[in-house]
Amino acid sequence: MMAKTTIFLALFLLLLLPAKIIGLWWAVRSPFHLDQNKICKVSRKFAGVTYAVTQACSMGELLQCGCDDEVSRHAGSNSTWEWGGCADNIEFGYQKSKEFMDAQDKRRSDIRTLINLHNNEAGRLAIKKNMRIECKCHGLSGTCTVKTCWQKMPVFRFVGNRLKEKFNRATEVIGGNDGNELLPEGETIKPPTDEDLVYTAKSPDFCEPNRRVGSLGTGGRNCNNTSLDVGGCDQLCCGRGYKEETITVTENCKCRFHWCCVVNCDTCTTKKTIHKCNGYRS
Repeated sequence: MMAKTTIFLALFLLLLLPAKIIGLWWAVRSPFHLDQNKICKVSRKFAGVTYAVTQACSMGELLQCGCDDEVSRHAGSNSTWEWGGCADNIEFGYQKSKEFMDAQDKRRSDIRTLINLHNNEAGRLAIKKNMRIECKCHGLSGTCTVKTCWQKMPVFRFVGNRLKEKFNRATEVIGGNDGNELLPEGETIKPPTDEDLVYTAKSPDFCEPNRRVGSLGTGGRNCNNTSLDVGGCDQLCCGRGYKEETITVTENCKCRFHWCCVVNCDTCTTKKTIHKCNGYRS
């Protein structure tokens, strides 16, 4: 039974990162320093652990927990529906993630630790603060005489999008004099909430080659001239513009299977139009 849970957790840790951030990572080959990019890795990991543990509870994969019946006992009901079903046990997932994943950082006391703990919590809250109510109707001939509802975690793509929004608005911080708080870098910036992401150093400029951080830059990179995402020419080329090229491609075509067991293909030559980012300004 634990083997399933382990696999389930591993899959979430592998698939957590929102598609847009994955694209950004691919585009710039970011090594994830303790900067804006680092916080993506941290927050997604802790959101994923919370999500995986909570869902394992609902699926009966863990002996220590099950569905959350505290919701139905304390939330009451109204005239149109009643609590029931299997509510996701977010409190158990939240607490176990916090106990297990924060333990190492709690043994240290420095600004890196404060930032790690803050972003750990932001990842968990991206799930906990966005729980939704899911309902099912019961009645004859499709009527909704009785409606049973339960709390459900949001789909993880929603969580990923929330973290992406927080990533885009992350706050640069410095350590407070007491060593126990984080203060925004700048007097006019409001302090970050528990759900915001924070960092201490700006990301390196990955548009230009940078051996120190392992970035090859984006000059000469293939790009998509119709995409508005990170692989699109407007973003990937960092404002340098791009050029269009027509290339000749030779590839296998009209492949046929002959019994048994050979595949014969013709060779076809086609012309394709590609787009590449312009080189670097001297």
